[in-house]
Formats: sequence, C-alpha cells, structure tokens
Amino acid sequence: MSNVFIAFQSNDETRPIVEAIAQDNPHARVESMPAMVKIDAEGSLTVKRESIEERLGRRFDLQELHVNLVSLSGHIAESDDEFTLHWNR
Repeated sequence: MSNVFIAFQSNDETRPIVEAIAQDNPHARVESMPAMVKIDAEGSLTVKRESIEERLGRRFDLQELHVNLVSLSGHIAESDDEFTLHWNR
C-alpha cells in the first residue's frame, strides 16, 4: 500500500489541527521540522472537522486548512465534514 501525506506550516494555528489528525489516524506518523509538520500514513488519512472544532473551541471550515497547507499527496475525497487523502480505494 502507498503512503499519503499532508504537510502544514509549523505554527500555533496548525498545532490543534495536527493533534486532531494524529488522534483520528493512529496509524499516521507525525514528523515535526523547524518550518513544517508532515503527517504521513499508509493507505489513507482523514481530517475530521468535528475533531478540529473540539480542539479549537469554535466552528471550523475545512477550507481553512488551505491557509497553512504546504503540500499533500494522494487522491482527495472532500465533504463539509471530512477531508480524506487516499490511493486507489
């Protein structure tokens, strides 16, 4: 199975987003670098709006991910509630 990944700028805005993704995807590996955080997973990776909102304490539109997005790899399946990266599902 191939890996997918998503990478964000490393800052205070992305910290709760990365924490939520890591909790929802226990198979994922989080790699912190000085300027970015990369989350790598085999097969698929799902970002859940509800998990991010719980950490932020406010409503969150998944389109806000793009503000601090550096790069991603995989096919995208997107709804108002989830953003999933995958290969050949």
